[in-house]
Amino acid sequence: MLEAISPTENLAKEAIQTVVSDKTKSKVLERRTFAIISHPDSGKTTLTEKLLLYGGAINEAGAVRSRASQRKTQSDFMEMEKQRGISISSTVLTFDYSGFQINLLDTPGHADFGEDTYRTLSAADNALMLVDAGKGLEAQTRKLFEVCRLRGLPIYTFVNKMDRPAKGPVELVDEIEREMGLEVVPMVWPIGDGEDFKGVYDRKARVVHLFERQGRKEKAAALDALPLSDPGLPKLLGSTLFAQLEEDVELLDALMPSLDVAKVMRGEQTPMFFGSAMSNFGVALFLNKFLAISEPPAPRETTAGSIGPEHPEFTGFVFKLQANLNPKHRDRVAYVRICSGKFEKGMKVSHSRLRGRQVNLAQASMLFGQDRETIEEAYPGDVVGLNNPGLFAIGDSIYTGPKTVRFPGIPSFSPEVFAYIFNPSAGKYKSFKKGIDELLEEGAVQLLYERNDEGKTSPILAAVGPLQLEVVSYRMKEEYGVETRLEPLTFTAARWSEATWEDIDRADAEGLIFGAMKCKDRWGRPVLLFRNDWKINQVVDEAPYLKLIPWAFAPDEER
Repeated sequence: MLEAISPTENLAKEAIQTVVSDKTKSKVLERRTFAIISHPDSGKTTLTEKLLLYGGAINEAGAVRSRASQRKTQSDFMEMEKQRGISISSTVLTFDYSGFQINLLDTPGHADFGEDTYRTLSAADNALMLVDAGKGLEAQTRKLFEVCRLRGLPIYTFVNKMDRPAKGPVELVDEIEREMGLEVVPMVWPIGDGEDFKGVYDRKARVVHLFERQGRKEKAAALDALPLSDPGLPKLLGSTLFAQLEEDVELLDALMPSLDVAKVMRGEQTPMFFGSAMSNFGVALFLNKFLAISEPPAPRETTAGSIGPEHPEFTGFVFKLQANLNPKHRDRVAYVRICSGKFEKGMKVSHSRLRGRQVNLAQASMLFGQDRETIEEAYPGDVVGLNNPGLFAIGDSIYTGPKTVRFPGIPSFSPEVFAYIFNPSAGKYKSFKKGIDELLEEGAVQLLYERNDEGKTSPILAAVGPLQLEVVSYRMKEEYGVETRLEPLTFTAARWSEATWEDIDRADAEGLIFGAMKCKDRWGRPVLLFRNDWKINQVVDEAPYLKLIPWAFAPDEER
C-alpha cells in the first residue's frame, strides 16, 4: 500500500532541492573552463606553467627546455613531449585561484595534432589566443581561431615575448582586426619592447606596472604599480618612453573602443593583453582581469533543445580518450565535460550511442596533466576522468532523466597521410593488437583495411599529419613493447561513402573510381583513398550516388 505524502514532507523535499540547486548555481559561477590556442613556439607551455604557478598548483616553474634537474611542465607529460619540447596531446589542468576553479585545457600547437585541439575546444567555454609579439599572427593560430569562431567561443588575446624585439602594438592590433574581423580592446598597453621593455599601462586603473629584468623568474611575482601621474615615472621610464606613453594614452582614450562584455561573449570583440610569460610579467594581470569578465559555463545545444548548467539532470559528453595515462596500470581514461546537473560518484547514467544503456560511473577523477585525484562530486564546467573499459568513444553523450540527450557529435578529420603498419614479430601479435586497438580508441589515428582484407592482417594507419604516425610508432614501442614498421602510401585524401558496396562496385565497373583505393573502416563502412582533389571532385560530379563525405562519426550500437 502506498503511503500518502503530507504537505509538510513535500515542502521539506522542495527546500532540499532548492538548497542543492542553489549550491550548483554557486559552483557554476566559480568555474572557468578555457583553452589556449597558439602557433608552435609562441610560449604556450611556459604561459601554462605560469598560470599554474599563480594558482599554487606548482611551486616552481621549469621551462620545457630548461636544465634536466628542473621539473618538466605538468602539461607535457608524455616522454616524447619532454624530449622534443612540444605538446602533442591535449591535457586538462585543474586548479583554484582567487575563489575560482579553473579548468585549463592545454592543446597541442603542432598542426599535425589539430584534430585533438578541435576536440578539446569543444569542451571549452573561452579561448585564449597566444601571439608571439615578434611574429604576430601565424598559420596555426589562424586555423585555430576559425575553429573557435565556429564554436562561438569568446576569445582573449595575450601578446607574449614583449621583452624581445616586437612588432609595434598598433600594428598588432591592426593585424588582428584586419585578418580576423575582431574588434580589439587593449586592456593594458606595452611600454617599449625588447631591451627597452619597461612594463605595461593598465588602462582601467590608469597605473603603470613596471617590468624588472631579472632573467627567468621562478616564483609568482607581486604586482607593483605606479599611478600615471607619479612624478618619478619619467625618470623610471626614461624621457623618450614616457613621452611615447603619454601620446599612446591620449590615442587609446580617443580612438580605442571600450570593453563591451556582451560583444566579447558573442565573439565580436577580444580583450588584449601584453607581457612576457618567460619573465613572469603580465600573467597575473591577465588572469585577474580574465576571471572578472570571462564566461562561466554556458547553455549548450542538444537534440533535446538548449540545456543550461542549471538544468537539474546530469549531462555531459566525451571529448577525449587517453590510453596509458598511468603506464604502470595500463589504464584508459575518458575525458568528460560536464554540462549540467551534478556529478556524484556511483551515479547511473544513460549512454546515448548505446541507445540508452545504463552505465555506472563508479570512479571519477579530477585531472591535472598525468596526475589524478579521486572525487565524489563535480559540477558544470568541470572535466572529469572516467575509467573506460571500452564503452566510450569520442563524441559520446551521457545523461540522467527520461529524455534522450545528445550533444553535437565530434567528427574525425579527413586524413591526409596513410601508411601500412606491420608487426615484424609474430610473438608480439597480442601486444600489437592491443596497442593498435587502444590508440585507435583514443583517436590518435584512424584505422582502415583494404576492402578484401577479410582477416584484417594489413592495417592502414590514416592520420592528419606525418608526426601522428611517428607518435603511434613511438608509443607502440614505449607503451606496448612492440617494434613496428611503417610503409607509406601515396594517397593524400580519404572520403567515406554513405552508399552501399554495390554502389561502389557499380562506380568501379564504370571506371569512375579508377586509381582510388577501396578500403573499409573498423566498422566495415566504405572508404575511398584518393591521390588528389581533382579526382575527388570528378567522382563527386560523375557519381553523386556514392555520397562522399570527408568525415565520419562512430555509429550507434545495434540492438
